[in-house]
Amino acid sequence: MCFIVSVLSSCSKDDNPSVDNTPKGTTVKLANTTKFGSVMTDSLGQSLYFFSLDANGTSGCTGGCLAAWPVFYKEHLTIDTSLKAADFGVITRADGSKQTTYKGWPLYYYAGDVKAGDINGDGANNIWFIAKPDYTVMLANQQLTGNDGVQYNSQLQPGQEVTQYITDAYGRTLYAFSHDHNNTNVYTKADFSNNATWPIYEVDSIKSIPSILDKASFVKINVFGKSQITYKGWPLYYFGPDAQTRGNTKGVSVPTPGVWPYVNLSTAAAPMP
Repeated sequence: MCFIVSVLSSCSKDDNPSVDNTPKGTTVKLANTTKFGSVMTDSLGQSLYFFSLDANGTSGCTGGCLAAWPVFYKEHLTIDTSLKAADFGVITRADGSKQTTYKGWPLYYYAGDVKAGDINGDGANNIWFIAKPDYTVMLANQQLTGNDGVQYNSQLQPGQEVTQYITDAYGRTLYAFSHDHNNTNVYTKADFSNNATWPIYEVDSIKSIPSILDKASFVKINVFGKSQITYKGWPLYYFGPDAQTRGNTKGVSVPTPGVWPYVNLSTAAAPMP
């Protein structure tokens, strides 16, 4: 079964009008693979991808990038019933063309995929990942900007640099608390009275993880009856003033840089209690 979703345009950025040549049928479907599990494809089985530089929901793939990573766009989506219509959207690129998004991530093809079922683009340059419906976390690459309005580099010093960091499935930044211990949350109060400022990242289960990360580095812990995910032992949190908005990284400067850092592949393991 499938159903039709008409998605309205929003947002912004870049090149190349897309032509809808897809035959009638399910225009976004799921394919089961041995290596990657359930992945998203178009109606012909061509794999779809996320780009981690699209941290704020606009497309960072422009110019020559589009030759290797063409955009995916369908005005009227007919989606697999296991997918949620609310997770799909559309951005308008800088040239006025449209691009379909999933959970805020613009969708792309990879020119190196020759036939249906090919997944040759996953992990490319550590910034391209096969589109999946069940990521527990994702990766974003962009300039960090703190709550103080200052731009920070990967060392959390004032400066300009594109930094990779872990987000939830919708691109919302996740943070560690520097005073926590290995798989031990020392910040959250039993009555959750401080949870609005630094909400714990709650999960029912740990599902798909971007391929460059080690799934074994993610663990669920119990925090006063709620399940929080940890990475390399660091309990993960949102920052309330990020307002659940993808691309916001305000927490990196609060109260001073380093107290609530971002996390990524280079993050050291949390210390034992």
